Amino acid sequence: MEEVTPPSTGATPPPPPRQGKPEGVAGLPDAEEKGPLRRCIATRESLPKESMIRFVLGPERVLVPDLGGRMPGRGMWLSARGDVLERALTRGAFMKAARGPVHPIPDLRQSIVDGLRRRIRDQVGLARRAGQAVVGFQQAREWLQAGRAALLVEAADGSASERSRLVGGHGVPVIPVLDAAELGALFGRDHAVHVAVAPGRLAEGILAEAARLSGILDTAPTTPSDGRRAAQGSRKAPGARSPEAPHGAEAARSGRTGKAGHPASGGPEAATRGKPRGGHGPAPRKGGRQEARPRRGGEPAVPVTQEQ
Repeated sequence: MEEVTPPSTGATPPPPPRQGKPEGVAGLPDAEEKGPLRRCIATRESLPKESMIRFVLGPERVLVPDLGGRMPGRGMWLSARGDVLERALTRGAFMKAARGPVHPIPDLRQSIVDGLRRRIRDQVGLARRAGQAVVGFQQAREWLQAGRAALLVEAADGSASERSRLVGGHGVPVIPVLDAAELGALFGRDHAVHVAVAPGRLAEGILAEAARLSGILDTAPTTPSDGRRAAQGSRKAPGARSPEAPHGAEAARSGRTGKAGHPASGGPEAATRGKPRGGHGPAPRKGGRQEARPRRGGEPAVPVTQEQ
């Protein structure tokens, strides 16, 4: 029996769905890396990616910092803080995020510091070539006075007093992360100390890299409670007095005795300390403790000695 073929309707069948590349393959953006925020693998905080550092796995699962955020592969994001980096390395946060063993490069923290300093140096060089940076005390001061400077890049080994004299009350950010020789090489000089950068994307990039570098270098940040305790310990409130020294009428009411019944320094009892008064009470013994005990008949208190 001859087989009958159904008539064609002219419609082409839909193509099969395309199979995407598996997650983590080079060239495919990770779904978790879309948007302006990234989640830290150590603290689980969602922060802007400009304040974080991206890590990727290289060949043989070597952990590499991706400071520019452009290396292929699935990224692992970490807050740009030295203590968070140490926590991630010691508590296995990278292994959990990578679902397997990882091998950090030698001296990972110093490698990040050197890379961030290099990125600041490159952006200052771009600002110079774009005409958005000037060098020298006089030119930097003119830009500050005219409101043309968004920030100052100062030599780390420069004079602090000269830097303060230049900044004055202008209130611009100061970034002292490069030395005078590095700054001078960017401007074709042996050394440079003062560099002013105009507002723009380059200035914003320099500020962002400097903030990340400052966080990585700060391995033990001060918590707000620690800062309050330090401030309270370093200064006294107006009118405060020491609890060991009674003041005014309090000293008079207590018979000019200090804490725990000891006679206050400078009082009339200071000259007769350790001696019986008027024949009353035994002489103080060695190693004893002075106390104030009222006498009968409303007479004033007389120091006596009790064994500890």
